[in-house]
Amino acid sequence: MIWLPILVPVLAAALYAVFGWRRASTWLAPASAAGVLAVAIVLAVAVAQDGPRTAWLLRLDALSSFMLVVIGAVGLLATVATPAYLRAEIAAGRAGTRTAGRHCLLVQLFLATMALAVLAADLGVLWVAIEATTIVTAFLVGQRRTRASVEAAWKYVVICSTGIALALLGVIVLNHAARHATGGPVGLDLVDLSAAAPGLDPGVTRIAVALLIIGLGAKAGLAPLHAWLPDAHSQAPAPVSALMSGVLLSVAAYAILRVKVIADAALGAGFARTVLVVMALASLVLAATLLLGQRDYKRMLAYSSIEHLGLVALASAIGSQFAVAAALLHVLGHGLAKGALFVGAGRILQVTGTSAVAGVRGLASAHPALAGGVGLGVLALVGLPPFSLFASELGIFRAGFGEGLGWVTAAAVVLVVVIAGALFVHSGRMMLGDPPDGPGAARAAVRLPVPTAVAVFGGLAACAVLGVTAGPLGSLIGQAAEVVAGAR
Repeated sequence: MIWLPILVPVLAAALYAVFGWRRASTWLAPASAAGVLAVAIVLAVAVAQDGPRTAWLLRLDALSSFMLVVIGAVGLLATVATPAYLRAEIAAGRAGTRTAGRHCLLVQLFLATMALAVLAADLGVLWVAIEATTIVTAFLVGQRRTRASVEAAWKYVVICSTGIALALLGVIVLNHAARHATGGPVGLDLVDLSAAAPGLDPGVTRIAVALLIIGLGAKAGLAPLHAWLPDAHSQAPAPVSALMSGVLLSVAAYAILRVKVIADAALGAGFARTVLVVMALASLVLAATLLLGQRDYKRMLAYSSIEHLGLVALASAIGSQFAVAAALLHVLGHGLAKGALFVGAGRILQVTGTSAVAGVRGLASAHPALAGGVGLGVLALVGLPPFSLFASELGIFRAGFGEGLGWVTAAAVVLVVVIAGALFVHSGRMMLGDPPDGPGAARAAVRLPVPTAVAVFGGLAACAVLGVTAGPLGSLIGQAAEVVAGAR
């Protein structure tokens, strides 16, 4: 069953390649995502009962099981909203049935490559899977074929390929260090590398770890290689933006956690902690600065993603089991909330014809259901209870103060408050007042499609439930955190 989270979306992609976008295949994508989620739950239960298991190039443990749940949950949210989104694009003349079929095919390949990344037993396979996500999503970012979308796609490819190239160099250097430490071919198996880590040359390992964290940080949207993220997220179709923000960034953060296990065993906690703290604070400062004057609401959500991945990086730097558990809870909560918000933002763009904050006014009076969903999403995003981001942020800050990173955590708290204020101001301007003259006023009677409403409110409801009780996920999160923090 370990191969099923990869094979299910691959099969769905093959069916879209044969049949394309038609009435019979409309709900194939949500069925595939639901299948991935169902298999992830079964595998999580199996891991909790019987422990980790391997199958050729794949390895399943509590951490990879949890990430499969994240991929399945956010994937289901995004694909449920996709049919209504594509129908509206086709009706407006911005897409055709061929484009819709290609979109669904690429999204299924996207899900498959992300599942491969979190299941990879080998650092090389993990690298290949993350590079594959870049190739697949580049075509999705440029789907509209406008000048802005094509430019965003090329920027995404160039910057992320630079980061992935740095990570590849780190893989090669780490493998070189392992071979010299053991006197034989250790390979790139993550378990073998962790076992050999105490004997690695410290100087060479520092170079490898720095290259890996910075390179993978580019895919996670962390500074300094973050510049692709606002453009790609703002130009991609809304369901793709939901997947990129809610899952793609988290998969890259997962890869960083895997590298950190090796780094801590070889160098102690200090080196990786320093690199991650610098990147986390730089990302939070960047997000706070650029959100204050942001004029585009999709880019606003993109910069918010940089903020939240900065918090995940901060929790990873803290490194205690409690901090890592908070980071994993944050990953799932952020994926659900941001996925719902990007779906809502895509609908706002379709009904108003503009992505400018200044061009959207009176959303609450013209589109009350849509405004309610987006408004609740913003409340979830800034970390207000009962949403799970409140619990995860509180856990990250508590762990930071408890582990001797008081000034870093205090700075993060201040920046998070600034970001929350900026989000409140921008979203408040969009919700209140009278609709402006122009497209926003002309389309005031458009209804919110049922699948879009299910995706938005379903994602936010799941985020709220997760904030009240983690339920069975609590045990899985604890075991997954132990996988990372147990090496300390």
